[in-house]
Amino acid sequence: MKYILAIDQGTTSSRAILFNKQMKIEAVSQEEFPQYFPNSGWVEHNPNDLFETVINSCKNVLKKANATIEDIVSIGITNQRETTVVWDKNTGEAIYNAIVWQDRRTAKECSSLKEQGYEKTIVEKTGLLLDPYFSGMKLKWILDNVDGAKQKAINGDLLFGTVDSFLIWKLSEKENHVTDATNAARTMLFNIKTNKWDEEICKLLDIPMNILPTVKDCADDFAIVNKKFFGKEISISGVAGDQQSAAIGQACFEPGMVKSTYGTGCFALLNIGDKMVTSKNKLLTTIAYRLDGKITYALEGSIFIAGAVIQWLRDGLKIINHAKDAQELAKKADVNQQLYMVPAFTGLGAPYWDTTCRGAIYGLTRATGPNEFSKAALESVAYQTKDLLEAMKDDLCNFDEASNNKTILRVDGGMASSDYTMQFLSDILGATIDRPEILETTALGVAWLAGMKVGFYPSKEEFSKNWILEKRFNSNMKSETREKLYDGWKDAIERTLTRK
Repeated sequence: MKYILAIDQGTTSSRAILFNKQMKIEAVSQEEFPQYFPNSGWVEHNPNDLFETVINSCKNVLKKANATIEDIVSIGITNQRETTVVWDKNTGEAIYNAIVWQDRRTAKECSSLKEQGYEKTIVEKTGLLLDPYFSGMKLKWILDNVDGAKQKAINGDLLFGTVDSFLIWKLSEKENHVTDATNAARTMLFNIKTNKWDEEICKLLDIPMNILPTVKDCADDFAIVNKKFFGKEISISGVAGDQQSAAIGQACFEPGMVKSTYGTGCFALLNIGDKMVTSKNKLLTTIAYRLDGKITYALEGSIFIAGAVIQWLRDGLKIINHAKDAQELAKKADVNQQLYMVPAFTGLGAPYWDTTCRGAIYGLTRATGPNEFSKAALESVAYQTKDLLEAMKDDLCNFDEASNNKTILRVDGGMASSDYTMQFLSDILGATIDRPEILETTALGVAWLAGMKVGFYPSKEEFSKNWILEKRFNSNMKSETREKLYDGWKDAIERTLTRK
């Protein structure tokens, strides 16, 4: 048996997954690592923890499958995006902890740059908002706040990278300082029109360009893993940020195709083809993938709270014991009550981007109980997804034409396993929802990239044909009912946003 080894380096754990020749999962190994919160709004990782858990997971997954490194054809890496590492290229040691994508320490600096009128330039060049979320501001903070860092960078002694870049540099024993286009596109330093690091933005943030990695296609010759790690040299041939890798794993290769990943939060990506579209609705324009030097763009919207609202029912309200209980309670809800739960526990993401508002529930009556709360919580995820898709449609006038007047949303993540939620999602969108056989689409995407590059897996076209549907949900709701329900949601959102 031969395999592709997919490394999925996430926010709370590192995983290694073996995919066989038929792109089926053979074995999975996972190892968690600590989170550090040195100040309010600060989130950090020890970069060595990321690397060590990756190595351990890779070794353990081989044991689980009773395989050896000789059975591995190539490696693909997918990773938490935006998380920033700066390291000394001579010693190999990070000069500061990795600053995680969730970190908000640079909020004041972002506000200052906005007030000076720089956000328009950032959006036009990178497709991103001027926000602490992205790597560029985190990198600037490290260079400005770690003693001697700026001068070391100018002297060429430091390297910057997102997590994929750091892992590759370590695995190749300091030979390859590279990244892929999807990760580069999340730094706020990469011009997605010219396909190059942007000199003007780097100058604005006072970032020496010599510390930036070389940007490659998603399927490319990234590096050779040094044999000291696993006993044999092995190629790294595929890299993509986690959300883009999920879209690839869902075979969203045609304009108009959408994937939505339902985890703690939710990320939706719409393939918009080879032309960059700047959002009018605070969505992000990003690179979906780059193959053979050709960029395919995407519109991206993020929901802060998806699966986390079910965790709140369990851990906060304590009305369920397990996540699966929520849909059983929802089925028993009083049909004459219509609750709207706006789960803005940490504010609202796209298309509102209001981090100051907080959650609210509307429509409470004396008869409201756990059943109605569960129903409203599950439905909130569908309403938020509709918000994203409505914004995407508004941004892309030819959306319906591109998708043959038929929107198909491919879903993955933990909440995608809830039939109740997916059916309501289909109903409120008035669209078809497709759930794949393999829900591990993030790892599958990067496995396919690596396998395709070395000839182990088929072309993009064949991969699309072989995408396996597990279940399809079709809308059964009347349009008048849909409109009435969504009008109620929009009213709830408006009330929440004005409630400061």
